[in-house]
Amino acid sequence: MMGRRTFLASTTGAAATASAAVGHGTAFANTGVEGDEDVDFLAFLTTAADTRARSVLDGYATYLTELRDRGKARSSARAIRTLTSVYVHAPSAYHHDEALLGPLETLADTLAEEQFDDGLWDQGAAHSPPDTAFSIVDLNLAYSLLDEDGHRPTAKLRATVERILRAAGPGLATGGLHTANHRWLVCAALARIHRRWPDPAYPRRIDAWLAEGIDQLAGGEYSERSPTYSAVVTNPALLTLARHHGRRDLYAVVRKNLAATLYVIEPNGEVESVHSRRQDQTVLRYLPEFWLQYRELAIRDGDGRFAAVAALLEERGAGQTFGETPPGDRLAEVLDRPELARKLPRVAELPTDFEHHDESCALMRVRRGDATASIYGGTDFPDVHAISSGLSTNPTFFKMRKGGAILDSLRLAPQFFSLGHFRAENLERTEGGWRLTAEVRGAYHQPLPPQHRRSDGLYPLTNDGRFWSAMDFPHRPKEYRTLRTEVVVKEAADGSWTLDVELAGSEVPFALELCFRRGGTLTGDGLEAVTDSPDTYQLVRGEATYTVGDDRITFGPGNGKGGKQPPVVDAGERYSWMSGSLTPDGVRVLITGRSPLRYRLNLR
Repeated sequence: MMGRRTFLASTTGAAATASAAVGHGTAFANTGVEGDEDVDFLAFLTTAADTRARSVLDGYATYLTELRDRGKARSSARAIRTLTSVYVHAPSAYHHDEALLGPLETLADTLAEEQFDDGLWDQGAAHSPPDTAFSIVDLNLAYSLLDEDGHRPTAKLRATVERILRAAGPGLATGGLHTANHRWLVCAALARIHRRWPDPAYPRRIDAWLAEGIDQLAGGEYSERSPTYSAVVTNPALLTLARHHGRRDLYAVVRKNLAATLYVIEPNGEVESVHSRRQDQTVLRYLPEFWLQYRELAIRDGDGRFAAVAALLEERGAGQTFGETPPGDRLAEVLDRPELARKLPRVAELPTDFEHHDESCALMRVRRGDATASIYGGTDFPDVHAISSGLSTNPTFFKMRKGGAILDSLRLAPQFFSLGHFRAENLERTEGGWRLTAEVRGAYHQPLPPQHRRSDGLYPLTNDGRFWSAMDFPHRPKEYRTLRTEVVVKEAADGSWTLDVELAGSEVPFALELCFRRGGTLTGDGLEAVTDSPDTYQLVRGEATYTVGDDRITFGPGNGKGGKQPPVVDAGERYSWMSGSLTPDGVRVLITGRSPLRYRLNLR
């Protein structure tokens, strides 16, 4: 396998004058492993990096403003990494371009000026080790490339970046953090600093974090169950530790996560995240964030499935349909790890017809070609009865799509003691399908027994499960009302779905809420617009269809108007008290009713 010095050297001299018809990347034809380099990949990455560098140069004053006025170091550090990659890369239009030196030095000087005495930056939290680590990871990479390049005009820049990195080490080796993925991020930053400027405190700290064990669930997800943090933080950090801290066993951890991700990929390149415990549980995530991880493990293992994903992402990247990270920002990683520039192994077929149950997340994924569905029963809410950052609380329990027609969310909201949406307590296999169930209770409180009464009437402030009051709720006899909900989801041979919904116990109104991705047309004689709620309709009879191009989802039947009151989706007091919203974005259709009731929703 080629070394990095050989890789960089191969991009100089005559090689850099390769035919413009093919692109700068043809310079890699002489990498020392003849015929093994992926010329098209390198050409694409070089062009993308040049485009990105232009954008960074145009906007770098904004990065400085964010850094000086708001303490945000990340964008400046990433800008240094991106500009460095094209500066040292011979096929780039910016190779050793003096015009880059001024911005690079200004960015580095400002980062050094804004760095606290403990080597940290704020980035939204005071003297934050984990937020600092994001920037240090990028600066480590930039310094390595600059040092390898050894170009005399960057001597001042290198000295500044070295000073920043050395100053950050002790703070990262002693400071704390907030979330599970931060542990591995800080370890990765320390591992690279230690490799260049050894300090026994750094590996001790790394080993202390690693001794807690990698938080990987049985199905391959990490404890945060977040595709965002798997792709952007945890997997890259573990791969760095495998290379720079001798923990080669961590390749297997990343491999398992990438294998699990194969089953949550949507045909359009999105990644299912309904099961996440982080911010992305209600936000679209994109597969391209995993791009170089799939490429690295495909090449390392000869895995044709991973190669297929990497090739697909490069193809999509050429069409600029990438996720949040511009492909041009990735050049630095490839220059740092030249093995990523090798040709991919022969691609294998990706799974496109399957039923995959991730028990550790209570997520069922079904795919039939370009039609997919997700059945989800794994929120944390039944166990902890809380809505909070770090918990899985998305009440969406079913999603489906056929090509461009996408049902982003199906939810059920009873108006029961303002307890909010149905959130399943489990997901279990049943005959021919899957069952989701939940039981919730609301109490009416009786007078306190004599032994707990106070003459001053000042009782403890306690919580009855919905709200707080000075009522000493725990000692009061209670009269309970119960609502039991069951949803049985079944797939038919023709790809259609039935959802049998049963609500039993208390008599309450409810609304089934279907939310479709914007961009289509909704039709149906039984649709009525909901007053004062834009893009929201009630299906009172018959079926309706949502159409996008040649793709469509037909659903129904309607179930009347559900009483005299306008249809209401009750998110619960946990949201309404804080003026929060749980309304998904899109075109919403409500099917209403009143319990006790059995109703079958057909989707095809």
